[in-house]
Amino acid sequence: MRNEFLTPSQMQLKKWARLDDGKARLEEGLFLAEGVKVVEELLKSDWSIKALIVMPDKIKFWQKLSLPVDIPAYRLTRSQWEKIGQDREPEGIMALVEMKKAPTFSSWLTKHSGPVLILHEINNPLNLGALARSAQWFGFNSIILSANSVDFTNPKAIRASMGSLFHLTMIPEVDLIEALPEIRKHFFVIGSDVHQGTPPHPVQKNAALILGNE
Repeated sequence: MRNEFLTPSQMQLKKWARLDDGKARLEEGLFLAEGVKVVEELLKSDWSIKALIVMPDKIKFWQKLSLPVDIPAYRLTRSQWEKIGQDREPEGIMALVEMKKAPTFSSWLTKHSGPVLILHEINNPLNLGALARSAQWFGFNSIILSANSVDFTNPKAIRASMGSLFHLTMIPEVDLIEALPEIRKHFFVIGSDVHQGTPPHPVQKNAALILGNE
């Protein structure tokens, strides 16, 4: 367990606080991932971690994590944490993560196999995170996110996903009107309906499940 931590500058704290805003995340190419389970899953993934941020008085929550010694780690006070964290009762650990360049829809389509979840105009980051968590559990490995959907690097979406977003290929900002004809050539497309439908049953390997907004 690491026991030496750096003290962040005021400039760093201001920069991290700005990452609650989607525009700032794009400008910086960074986002925050908070929580023990989230960081644990992040460490198992191929995402690049630029820094670890901890609150020492919450060590009982995160002390079992094996924190890499080659990644800068900073310690924050409770008041500092409250300016950048999402949880009312924080677990005292988060990571500063570098954004990946998302694949284009066309490049992803030529290489992909297996089930995919297609989400249309999901506006609530908590809902997106929960759907990502369920998608991974059910064996999906990609999510197509339509235009006019919430940014999947939103801190609330990352937190609600419990780290599942780090194990899924995300294809954001897809125009589904244009993309669906191509999707149908490669996938068995399944829609959802709140009023009627068929009982759950096995489907083809290359299935695409479409879910609408809230």
